[in-house]
Order: sequence, then C-alpha cells, then structure tokens
Amino acid sequence: MDDRKKETILFVDDEESIRDVASRYFERQGYQALTACNGVEALKVFENERVDCCFTDINMPEMNGLELAENIRMRDVTMPVIVMTGYPSLENTIQTLKNGVVDFLIKPVNLRQMELCMLRVMQQRGLFVENVLLKEEVKSKERLEKLNRELLYKVDELNILNKIMGSFTTTVSTTDVFKRAVDVALEITHADHCMLHVINESVGQPFAVALAGKEEAENEKIETESDLLPAPNVVSEQPSGCASYLSRVIMEVASDELPLLISENNGARGLPRELLSVMIVPLKIRQKVFGALTAIICQSETRFSEKDLYYLSFMAQSAAQSIENLALYENIYENLFATLYAFVNAVEARDLYTREHSSRVTGISLILGKQLGCSGEDLDILNFAGHLHDIGKIGIRDDILLKPGRLTSQEFEKIKEHPVIGANILEQLGMWEKERQIIRCHHERFDGNGYPDGLKGDQIPFLARILSLADVYDAMASDRAYRKRMEEELILKIINEGAGTQFDPEVVAKFNHVYDQGIILRYMESSPVEDAGRLPSING
Repeated sequence: MDDRKKETILFVDDEESIRDVASRYFERQGYQALTACNGVEALKVFENERVDCCFTDINMPEMNGLELAENIRMRDVTMPVIVMTGYPSLENTIQTLKNGVVDFLIKPVNLRQMELCMLRVMQQRGLFVENVLLKEEVKSKERLEKLNRELLYKVDELNILNKIMGSFTTTVSTTDVFKRAVDVALEITHADHCMLHVINESVGQPFAVALAGKEEAENEKIETESDLLPAPNVVSEQPSGCASYLSRVIMEVASDELPLLISENNGARGLPRELLSVMIVPLKIRQKVFGALTAIICQSETRFSEKDLYYLSFMAQSAAQSIENLALYENIYENLFATLYAFVNAVEARDLYTREHSSRVTGISLILGKQLGCSGEDLDILNFAGHLHDIGKIGIRDDILLKPGRLTSQEFEKIKEHPVIGANILEQLGMWEKERQIIRCHHERFDGNGYPDGLKGDQIPFLARILSLADVYDAMASDRAYRKRMEEELILKIINEGAGTQFDPEVVAKFNHVYDQGIILRYMESSPVEDAGRLPSING
C-alpha cells in the first residue's frame, strides 16, 4: 500500500454529476477531493484550503474557467490548472495557454486519463518548483557573494584608512611626517614615485622635501635618470622636462585648491610621455594650501583610479592635520616654557644668586649624571629640574628670602616650603611627573631626616639624590648674603661625612672621582651662567 500523502484536487464544473463522479473516483484512489460549481466558489475554496491541482470547465456562470485560471495564476504561479471542455477550439486553446493552463482535456473525459494527466502535471510542477527554488538559491548566493565582495572591499578600505591614520600617531617632527606621507602613499597607491612639495611663494615654485620610489637609490634615479624633479631640499633655477611640468601643475593645483587625477596619458594638458599616470593633492592647514602630495606612474602597467585619488587625498589630509597638531603642540610648550622663564626671571629679579646658583647646580648635576651612567633622557630631566629646582622661592617673602643674617627657626620653616611650592607650580602648568618629583625631593636626606616628606634611601628619586649633592656643594662653595664661601677642604669633609646620612654614598663616590680629576673646579671657574643657563628644548 502506498503510504505517501496524496494531493488535494479541486474539481470546478457547473454540472453536478461530473463533479460527483470525478471526486468519488479520486477519493477511492486516495486523494482528497474538493468541488466548486463555478470560478467564484472555487476562489473561496482557495482561501480556506490548500489545493495541489485544479480541474475546471471553461463555460460556467459568474466566472468561467479561463478567468479562474488567470486568478489562480496571479495567486500562485506554480499551481497546475487543467481545463476540461466539450467545445474545443483553437481560440480557447490559445487563451488557456496564455492564462497559465498546463493541460487541456476534451469531454467526455476518461477518469483514468484524468488521473494520468494529474500525475504528469504534478511531476512537472515538482520540477518547476525545484527550478524556481534553485533559481532563488542561485540569486541568494549571488546576493551573498555580492555582499561579501562589498564587505571585503569595505574591510580593505577601512584597513587602508586605519593604516593612513596610524602612520602619523607617533610622529615627532614635520620631517618625520613628510617622510611617512610619501612612504605610505607609495604603498597604498602602487605608484612608482611619490613626492611631497612645500609651496614656497618667495621662490616661486614647489620645494621637494620628501621622496619615495620603488627603485633602489631612488633619489639618484629620479634626479639623474628620470629627471622628474630636483633632489630633496634643492630647488633648481630652471627645472626641465618632467620636473618643469610637475612644478607648473603643482602650482596650478595649489592655486585651484582641488586635487588632480590624470588616469591615462592621452596627450592632454601637455603631459610628458614619460608620465603615464599622475595624481596631485593639495595639503591645507586652516584652509590655506602649504604643499602638495604627488604620485606618478612612469613604468608600471597599472593606472591611478578615483579610489587611489580618494586614498591620496585622505593621506594628504591626515599629514596636514598631523603637521598642524605638531605646530600646536610646539606652540603650547613654548608658551609653557615662556611662563616658566617668567617665574625664573621674577626670582632672579629678587635674588641674583638664585640664577647663578641654579645654573651651577645644573652643570654639576649633569657632570655627575654622566659619570653615573644616566641616559640622555635622564640628563634632559636633570637639566630641566636643575634650572627650576628653586623656582618655589617665588612664594617666599622678601624679608625671609633676602635676609642678610641667619634665619630663625620659624623663617627656616617657611624656606622649607619652596620645594613643594615649586612642584605645585609645575603641576598647575601640566608639566611632567619626574621633573616635579625631583624639584620636590631635592632637600630630602638619605637617612630620612630631610624635607618635605622625610623620604629615605631608594624612596628618594635617584636624580634628586644627584641634584641634592650638587645643590649643597654649590651652596657651600659660593658667597652667600650672610657668609663667605667655605674652604674646599671643609666642603669635601662635610660631603664625605654626609655619605650615607645626608647623601647617597654612590653619588658621593662619583663626586670624589670627578673632583679629584679637577672637573668640578674647572667648571666652577668657568662661566656656567652663560653656557648652562637655559631650559631644555621641546624635543630635549
């Protein structure tokens, strides 16, 4: 016995006897049979029942079979409709085919013939549905592939943009920005050469500051073989060939403030035959053009596209923004240093000794720092902190700071506040932590009996231990308002007796080493105010 679920068949005919005979036969064969007397009633059946195949007469009241077939086709294009008629004609046959009818039976119809016809059209329907599904699957796959390609393109584009932005995150100078701009531009555009020019109005032509090329010894090749443009930082009096053309076009781009793309050299714009493809993008800071980024192809088979121009424009924008940020950074710190100079000058105006003392302390600290193996960064920190270690004295009253005699205990407590005042001044200006700590700790003692925090041994920053010894030595070796300088023998005795108590023994040992070589005395006899009396540079 066939356990397969049989189809549901709808019989539509205005003759009741035909409906009854057909439905009983198909029900005996295991099918589910539904009936309707015309097209209108049949459509109501479709609304409430799932129908797999429909047999319909043509000539019926209210809605004939052809109209029904058209309605069914509009509802479900896969539904097979078989027409039965006792009055066949060529016109009816053509019309039924137009309305989506899949077969045509002539009354009287043999019931077995009806079943065979139904089986055939259902098989065809299965193939048709499978074909439709396959087509949808293919379309869906194509859509997915298209979306995947678009996604990969977006990911690739995002990676390139991130690479461009990341190229300038660690730049420390405009020269570094220029070099990275041409290097990354060469990579992302697949150009043969990339150049960055600064527009120099006084010279009247662009000035090449950075070059990158695929060939080795690119600068020599560009200058001697390709004659594309002058070597970096050199402006020719009368550039010729490609260099002359690029100079002229770069100035035009700068004037128009619009990027230029010549994808293919077809002789337009007077493009020299050596240049196969060219892109030039202006660099702007605050809407003013100051340079141009150029990419050229003179050998490769590839040509620049609008996408390449987009990347180059983004590169130029990122480079210009980085240069502007560097300029802003330098300006901010120049202003901060100017503020610090103002503080130092204010202290110097009150007590000339402070400037001389700070300069000598800095010089001695740098001598000791070098002997102790300090890094370049540590020496820069010592240079900065040394000059400003007494800046906190600006917060001490004149009657205490300039008192010619010895200070009372209360007055000395006030003087002891100057390391904290100095550190706080730098903190308010947003200066660096290490420098602030050295200024705060330069009166701490190795045995923990110093001020302001009573730090001991390694708790005291190492550079502050160096500065502390230099500070004390110069204080004893210089004339003060209340006493003359001490004798050298007494100074050395006090310093060596202070090893392990007031001073770090390692620093004392190095001090003795350089002192015995005469380095300290020669330095003190020179003019440290003139050669050491300055703050470090921004990059120092």
